[in-house]
Amino acid sequence: MAEVYLRRLSRWQAEQQRDAVADVHVRAYRGAVGEEHRDRQGFLDRLEQHVQHTGFDMVVADTAGTVGCAYGYRVPRSGEWWSDFQGELPADIEELTASGRAFLLAELMVLPAHRRRGIATRMVERLLIRLDADLLVAAPDRPVDGHSGGGGGGGGIGDPRSAAAEAFRAWGWSRFGVLGAHAAPGFAFGVPPGRDTVAREVWIRRPLR
Repeated sequence: MAEVYLRRLSRWQAEQQRDAVADVHVRAYRGAVGEEHRDRQGFLDRLEQHVQHTGFDMVVADTAGTVGCAYGYRVPRSGEWWSDFQGELPADIEELTASGRAFLLAELMVLPAHRRRGIATRMVERLLIRLDADLLVAAPDRPVDGHSGGGGGGGGIGDPRSAAAEAFRAWGWSRFGVLGAHAAPGFAFGVPPGRDTVAREVWIRRPLR
């Protein structure tokens, strides 16, 4: 299989590549048949909002076309992101968020044919290598039965419900809690339109240095 190259994109470049990245999203998550256009447009709408956030950064994987993408930004200081956190939010997490020192991994996807090749691991490492933050946060769709399982590992996250936990543990992240069904929409990767009201697992990694 051809070698995969990683590219870091500026905010402007990410906007220029939005169509290619949206194509990856549709193929990576394989939504309901006949809903491809809706899924694609929903992702484009979220991306349009996300690129405006402070600290937005994106890495894409290419080999004869885009095969993967990871991006993130600073967790909004307003506190809205934690609005439906189930349980008591630790004071230090609240402080890191309010001070703009928490970074959200907002999207991570790899095409099915290119998974289990370490591409997701490489993209996350490239995305975070220059990051000046004290906390990493991600909130993939919560497993349907409340438990994690399945494969995926460092080779890519295709179905967040079955593979995310294994990947995050391999990368040194810790399960932190759950965001309820009414959490602010658009902050979790792998959630197609119409599913913005599902519960999400929160994973964190700290410290970075």
